[in-house]
Amino acid sequence: MKDVYYVGLDVHKETIEMSVFRNWDKEPEFEKRIANGTQDLIKIIRKLKKHGKVETCYEAGCMGFNLKRELDNEGIECRIVSPGKIPRKPTERIKTDRRDARLLAKTLRAGEAAAIHVPTIHDETVRDYIRARDDVKLDMRRAKQQLLNYLLRLGYRYENNRYWTGKHLQWMKGIKFSDTIQEETFTVYFTRIVELEERLGLMGKRIREFAESERYKSNVGKLRCLKGIDYLTALALVTEVGDFQRFKNAESFMSYLGLVPREQSSGEKRRQGGITKSGNGHLRRLLVEASWHYRYHAVPSKQLVSRREGQGFETIAYADRAMRRLQRKFSKIVFRGKSKNVAVTAVSREMAGFIWGLMTGNIA
Repeated sequence: MKDVYYVGLDVHKETIEMSVFRNWDKEPEFEKRIANGTQDLIKIIRKLKKHGKVETCYEAGCMGFNLKRELDNEGIECRIVSPGKIPRKPTERIKTDRRDARLLAKTLRAGEAAAIHVPTIHDETVRDYIRARDDVKLDMRRAKQQLLNYLLRLGYRYENNRYWTGKHLQWMKGIKFSDTIQEETFTVYFTRIVELEERLGLMGKRIREFAESERYKSNVGKLRCLKGIDYLTALALVTEVGDFQRFKNAESFMSYLGLVPREQSSGEKRRQGGITKSGNGHLRRLLVEASWHYRYHAVPSKQLVSRREGQGFETIAYADRAMRRLQRKFSKIVFRGKSKNVAVTAVSREMAGFIWGLMTGNIA
């Protein structure tokens, strides 16, 4: 029987903890801590390959996909495993790098180390740009809150609940401060908001350029046929998911987004709670935002009709069917006395199913 070496890697910024198990040995073949880098790691794995097959894995995290790509270039099989899908004993109260590396190697040997999807370098780059836009948007929200809090401390309170409208901006610019330093402080806060808004506008244009490129144009165009989805959400779906065919059905795609209800059933009792929130949080948030467009029954707007230009008849018919169903679903849930937040979450879950069908060709 040919030896198989299972290598668990606990990867950190400065070091990599290795744990190597051979076949079904109870104790590791050897364990070693090395500096974080591929040269020493590849040398060790090459020595192991002289004696048998080598499989490696490490947890997904802040270190990204570079290590896997470099190992793949050397012809070394490597998987990246989701930390939440590694089986752990509830009685284990000791956690060290060495124990983590051992657990990864044992999980790999047991065939339970399910690999996550690794995007291409280009998809990852565009995905990071979209996420950077979210960070800028968060900075702007914080900057606006800081300015409002500053004015409130000085006793300037806007009497209307609708903020950041034209009237609100005019009201802020018309404030007469009693001290020049107060006015300078206001200018610092306000200028920061203007800068962030301009940056968001430029990033939005750049995202549109990415979406209209040859690489993404086809898939983005299909997704934009759905109500509530435009360039940003469509491009995020394409770059984050990659190949929709890797999900065998719509339910598995919903689970990937964390939109399925959690369940704790035992015996004859069945208990379901809120959604699991265990999947891709970025896409889940975007779909929930898109689902708010289904609150009211309406025919396709002029913007939606223009987005559908050039798309096939079957795609448009499928998008219309999704729109009618999701609008009815929202109304039905609210009519039963559920809150709008519950309704929009249910709509986003079903919307994920329509997205999966559209991107995999299951639109019959």
